[in-house]
Amino acid sequence: MTKKQAAARTKVGITLDQVVGAAFDVLDRGGVAKLSTRAVAAELGVSMNTVMWHIRTKARLLETMADAVLGDIDLTDLPESWHDQAAELLGRLRRAMLSHRDGALLVAGTFPAEPQTLAFTDRLLTALLRGCPTRRTAAWTAWNLFYFTLGLVQEEQAAPADDRDRLRAHVAEHHFPGLDSALDDFMSVDFEARFRFGIGQILHSASTEAAPEH
Repeated sequence: MTKKQAAARTKVGITLDQVVGAAFDVLDRGGVAKLSTRAVAAELGVSMNTVMWHIRTKARLLETMADAVLGDIDLTDLPESWHDQAAELLGRLRRAMLSHRDGALLVAGTFPAEPQTLAFTDRLLTALLRGCPTRRTAAWTAWNLFYFTLGLVQEEQAAPADDRDRLRAHVAEHHFPGLDSALDDFMSVDFEARFRFGIGQILHSASTEAAPEH
């Protein structure tokens, strides 16, 4: 068997699903900082060229992984009202990202035009179109909800205690009266409650205030 034949055989033997699965193993063990095509190849015990043959670029790998995260979200058995439906979808997105180390960091910065990502977005927009005064309001609210969820989950997945201690010390040292008066609530690690409040606040605004047309 020639080297070319052996390489082709290896490529056939490893599927894209296996590459993505190995990438999640690397992610869950070491976080985004350790995620590389070389690490994925080592996880599979194949050459890096074999991995690249399937995913072409690292950016494409990240998009494929992000789409897989959204693909884990069940889009059925949703509440009846548009408000509860949208809130439930974002809650499921949050849980899907929390199921992987650095899940929100992985999804942030990607919006792959792939069936699973588009199916989630379509389901969310369908709910918002029922409750928002205009299509633009629904579209922009979908982005606001997505960015809020991404940001909060990134904080939740980072959230080192020493960062909060350092913030408290700086506020005390430099005398920021507004921060000082609300510091405990500002630094709250009750992410579930903060998430529910934020989603509810955005949805309430979306139902009562139309996005500007010009």
